[in-house]
Amino acid sequence: MNHFVEAMAQVVTAVTVVTVKDDRDDVGVTVATFTSVSLDPPLVMVSLDNEGYPNELLLRQDRWAASVLSAGQKAIASRFSTEGRPGARLLLAGTPHHRGRLSEALVVDGGVAALEAETVTVVPAGDHTLFIAKVLGVDYVDASATPLSRYRGRYR
Repeated sequence: MNHFVEAMAQVVTAVTVVTVKDDRDDVGVTVATFTSVSLDPPLVMVSLDNEGYPNELLLRQDRWAASVLSAGQKAIASRFSTEGRPGARLLLAGTPHHRGRLSEALVVDGGVAALEAETVTVVPAGDHTLFIAKVLGVDYVDASATPLSRYRGRYR
C-alpha cells in the first residue's frame, strides 16, 4: 500500500474546496480529486472519503459548489482540510466569498474557477464515494490566476 500512496503522490492535482448548504450550516472540504467527466453534457466528478460528514451530506443534498483555488489560497485549503473543522461560514470569515445562486452553497472568490453542480450519479468506490454531477453553471473563471496544486503531499 505504501508504494501505491507514494506513486499517487507523484500525480499533480488541482486543489478544490467543495461546499454544500445544509439545513443547519454550510459544510466544506478540501479535495484533490475533482475533474471534468464529460463536455456534452457538462459533467464533473468529486471523490469524497466515506467516513467524512461532507460525504454523508452530499448523499442527502444534491446541489453543491466547487471552488478551484489559486496559488495564494493555501490557507483556505488548509482550513478546509483540518479535522474537526467548524462550519464553512466560520472558515471563510474575512475571506471574500458569496453564496451560489443555483446551489446556495458558499463559493470562494479569488480562485481560478468556480462552478455549481447537481449530483446525478453516486458510485461507491472502496473507501471513497464518487459524485458525478451535471454542471448547473460556471460561477467565474480567472484564466490569469495560477492554480494551487498538490504534489508529493504538499501544496504548491
